[in-house]
Amino acid sequence: MILNRTNALEIIPSAPFAFDPTFHKPDHFTSGDNIWEPGTRWQTLNWQGIPLGLKFANSGTVDNPQIMLELFSEAQLPRHVIDSLVGEIRYRYNIDLDLTGFYWSSQKDTVLAPIIQRLRGMRPGHSGSLYEYLIIAIVLQNATVRRSVQMFQVLLENYGTSLEFEGKELWCFWSPGGLQGVSEEELRALKIGYRAKFIKRIDDYFAQDLIDEEELRKEDRETQVRELLKLYGVGPATVWYLLFDVFHHWDFFNHISPWEQKIYSKLFFDRNPEDPAPVDELLQYFERYGKYKQLAVHYIWEDLFWRRESEHIPWFEREIRT
Repeated sequence: MILNRTNALEIIPSAPFAFDPTFHKPDHFTSGDNIWEPGTRWQTLNWQGIPLGLKFANSGTVDNPQIMLELFSEAQLPRHVIDSLVGEIRYRYNIDLDLTGFYWSSQKDTVLAPIIQRLRGMRPGHSGSLYEYLIIAIVLQNATVRRSVQMFQVLLENYGTSLEFEGKELWCFWSPGGLQGVSEEELRALKIGYRAKFIKRIDDYFAQDLIDEEELRKEDRETQVRELLKLYGVGPATVWYLLFDVFHHWDFFNHISPWEQKIYSKLFFDRNPEDPAPVDELLQYFERYGKYKQLAVHYIWEDLFWRRESEHIPWFEREIRT
């Protein structure tokens, strides 16, 4: 599908705002639906069943931020669709997040203060919907990054839409419930293994309107946890990621994967990653950040990956390869 530029908009974030570390997370695996270069991000987005191309460009500064958004579509979009899309972008990328309290509470922390100085204005965020996040989480289960990328790519190639705009060719996600005509056997034939059942069950759940992401955002955390755990194949670890990336809870931190355990042990206790600190000890360490502990973890984690872009960190490279 070849898209044309149909709209250009200006988005003003709350200050401070750092464009690149907000729109590009170097720890995320390559997904085929976006391209980033300093100051610019191209991505696709399925909004209300309409495949769109988006171009974000940094046209401001950290303290006087401004984003230029160009929309690419087959036809001109109605005003109400554009308005709802911009509102969704502001939500997913936390464009209006007030970081004042977090920064003030961390200004004397010897670990976090230098990181905030380097990444000042960075927002957490995820470009996809709850449905898309769940599909990505499924292909990441029990697989290497390379294998996950392969599985995700084959799903996009079979059920997504190829979009071309501004000389870029990117894949766009299918709509939630869009796999109703696809059998589990057909999915298994794509060599995604047991994940076929998980994907089918998740897709069926959305097709039956058993969950509404926008309504769930309005509920308290306990309700969100309860509803998310109803989803087939979704356990406490996945819910933990969802609460932060999709539902924007900054204070909920109760899970550390074995891989993260190794890395945090080295970062905070200078322990050999092969002899990591106990999870309970690590969780207790992050309690110092109070209601911002998950946000603090995000800054620390992203800083490590951004540093990796420009410097060689031998112990970290060993963990990346494993």
